[in-house]
Amino acid sequence: MNSNSLLSALLILLLPLAAAEPVVIPLWPEGVPGLKAGAGPESDDGNGRYTHIHFPSLVVHPATRPIGTAVIYAPGGGYARVAAGRDGGEVTRWLNSIGITVFLLKYRHADYGAPAPLQDALRAVRIVRSRAAEWGLKPDRIGMLGGSAGGHLTACAGTLFDSVEGRTGAALDATSARPDFMVLVFPVITMLEPVAHGASRRGLLGEAPDAATKHRWSAEEQVTAQTTPTFLVHSAEDTVAVVENSLLFYQAMRRARAPIELHLYARGPHGSGMDPKLGPVSEWPGRCETWLRANGWLPARP
Repeated sequence: MNSNSLLSALLILLLPLAAAEPVVIPLWPEGVPGLKAGAGPESDDGNGRYTHIHFPSLVVHPATRPIGTAVIYAPGGGYARVAAGRDGGEVTRWLNSIGITVFLLKYRHADYGAPAPLQDALRAVRIVRSRAAEWGLKPDRIGMLGGSAGGHLTACAGTLFDSVEGRTGAALDATSARPDFMVLVFPVITMLEPVAHGASRRGLLGEAPDAATKHRWSAEEQVTAQTTPTFLVHSAEDTVAVVENSLLFYQAMRRARAPIELHLYARGPHGSGMDPKLGPVSEWPGRCETWLRANGWLPARP
């Protein structure tokens, strides 16, 4: 076989791999709780921003060299959308690069409001944990990462993992929904004035939630000693989800004597903070990797 023929044969073999679609796992194959009448397909703007999610799912992004750890990734979007970015976004690519299998969570948001996003997040943890062997995962190394409103959803999963709002009566409710660790990046935390992010609160709780509802969905008020160990990153420059959100959560974790590591930076706009041009804040993924290894969720370096 000449070189041209060999190249053509290789291209033919590789083409199906290049064109392979990511594996998508429906969260509610038995039927979505409270499904809206006339629910249609979700909208995708072509840049990894999804709206009108009626059939929530997990999109699997396997690591090239998996090490048995999974992260369920809840992107932000103010509870008006799920804004991950193309092909899972830069957070997914970073997690994959350190051997973590990523399950991108496409959760219900403003079309449903609370408790639908929490139901989706806890169902996601239960699915991944119950099927860990299928992906070569350790069932005690299932974490969550969320940014912005996705950070609020992640914080709720780490505090309300055994709540009545997260149960639907399905057999899978018997599987623990508690994430083993969680990473909160520029998160929304509270639903209370004056710190609450207005758009996220409207998306989750509607235009005029009562006081009891705002308190229930303020993650800092749900912290206990059993709350999931947390890595938290924020900047004082964030004008969207102001840094006081993270300070409230940190203080609550300290009062409960729950494990937390906090990294605050002077500079860095709201977002993932991963662009090296932003300066020191962009170093947080390295700090997070160190924290994961120190706690045994990633193996120690050789």
